Amino acid sequence: MVERGTAGAPVRIGIVTVSDRASRGVYEDRGGPAIRDYLAEVLTSPWEPCARVVEDEVEQIAAALRELCDEEGCCLVVTTGGTGPAARDVTPEATLAVSEKEMPGFGELMRQVSLLAVPTAILSRQTAGIRGSSLIVNLPGQPKAIGECLDAVFPAIPYCVDLIGGPYLTTNEERIKAFRPKSARKPGG
Repeated sequence: MVERGTAGAPVRIGIVTVSDRASRGVYEDRGGPAIRDYLAEVLTSPWEPCARVVEDEVEQIAAALRELCDEEGCCLVVTTGGTGPAARDVTPEATLAVSEKEMPGFGELMRQVSLLAVPTAILSRQTAGIRGSSLIVNLPGQPKAIGECLDAVFPAIPYCVDLIGGPYLTTNEERIKAFRPKSARKPGG
């Protein structure tokens, strides 16, 4: 297990692509790299990705989430894919199965933002949850939608990570300003 918050060590962030075709190499994973590029643009905290590509199977997704949270010490795990209504879309079920607390506001806001671009966003079942001191957030599979959804919810992510005992994440404020109440304390403050 990786020690969380070790001085000088980069923060670990999990990126899970959920796709039968990408996991078999039939389809290029575009969602995982889109998340990695987004985080590289937004985060100023030193961080490193822990990427996984898994099939649309509840137990495979759940196992990847448990590994990233419990063994890899990821304070944030972001998934892409598997959030629609099709029979194989089971990412929310896996997320909720491993989470101790559901964070439905993330999905509500992402659907609201996505509906401005496409009427089928109402079919999305994105959610988020807390496992220990890790936040898990489900995103859609399309790179453009990934960016739109992360733009909507990312201002709240660093403070959420603070509240669950994770590391203090900082952002490029010209790109995304993390919201923390004035009463929130900085590390060492």
